[in-house]
Amino acid sequence: MIQLSRPLIGPEELAAVEAVLKSGHLVAGPETAAFEEEFAEFVSAPHAVAVSSGTAALHLALMALGIGAGDEVIVPSFSFAASANAVRLAGAEPVFVEVDPVTYCATADLIEPAITARTAAIMIVHLYGLAANMGEMSELAARSGVAVVEDAAQAHGAAWDGRAVGSWGDAAAFSFYPTKNMTTGEGGMVTVRDAAVARRTRLLRNQGMEQRYHHEIVGFNQRMTELAAAMGRAQLRKLPGWNHQRVKNAESYTTALGAHVVTPSVPESASHVFHQYTIQVDDRDRVIRALDERGVGYGIYYPIPIHRQKPFSHVGASLPVTERIAGRVLSIPVRPDLLEPERRRVTDAILDAVR
Repeated sequence: MIQLSRPLIGPEELAAVEAVLKSGHLVAGPETAAFEEEFAEFVSAPHAVAVSSGTAALHLALMALGIGAGDEVIVPSFSFAASANAVRLAGAEPVFVEVDPVTYCATADLIEPAITARTAAIMIVHLYGLAANMGEMSELAARSGVAVVEDAAQAHGAAWDGRAVGSWGDAAAFSFYPTKNMTTGEGGMVTVRDAAVARRTRLLRNQGMEQRYHHEIVGFNQRMTELAAAMGRAQLRKLPGWNHQRVKNAESYTTALGAHVVTPSVPESASHVFHQYTIQVDDRDRVIRALDERGVGYGIYYPIPIHRQKPFSHVGASLPVTERIAGRVLSIPVRPDLLEPERRRVTDAILDAVR
């Protein structure tokens, strides 16, 4: 079976975790501090705060920016539900918009009509690992007086116009779930520009404390463990090489499949780190049967848009582009350890199905 994704764990990660276990210091120690510093440098952000998950990163980022009850946050519906869940958990309401059918990212033209007096932020999702157009987003936010929150859960190392995602917005959230381009087992990171927002994020993740038993605000227990941070530091060193191989695998797929299915498109100013290699096909069920027959893993990200999910369906949003895409997308293995014979097996299955 060719797996769609799997964590790549080597001796460096094992040694780092073992060292933490032997130290006896499992939470809020030097590994977490070092991981935050190294990740902030990686994305060229002034501050980084390690937390327990990507969803926690989104949630705390919104709260640290002061977004809550009575506010609206514009969110593309074509994303994982965590994008909207975090808005609701912060006490605000998501307002759903379409995405560009080629890049799968929201654009300024799609977002601007949805901005109202209640809009506190726009959430930009760098879906599948492709950087959205952050230049136009920054201009739109400046004109409108709203915050920008980057959902970079799938985009570690992606960039727009040479500038890394995670450094453009007022805050950004990354995920280190096992399927991501790098993992800590489970975990997330918030990157922010403003020191006060960074401090509030740290308070929120740790029961509202900076000094032990002195609670400044009501907070959560959403810390990253030292085990996760140690693993993350090892993974971060390998990430550029892994991303490079993902791009090479993607180029191979595009060459083989580009004349037969809709393959990913990368704007000139964007970089793509291919968390997913996602195609569009007319008869998805037929292609899936062919992949199953060849023992090839696949994923559908995402079959039901967020605005159609039960917690959000009451808003009655009409997003025909998103709904059409959701019925056509299919992700195939692009992980960095994929072998050339495996890539050929994947492409042969798809070509047999669509020809």
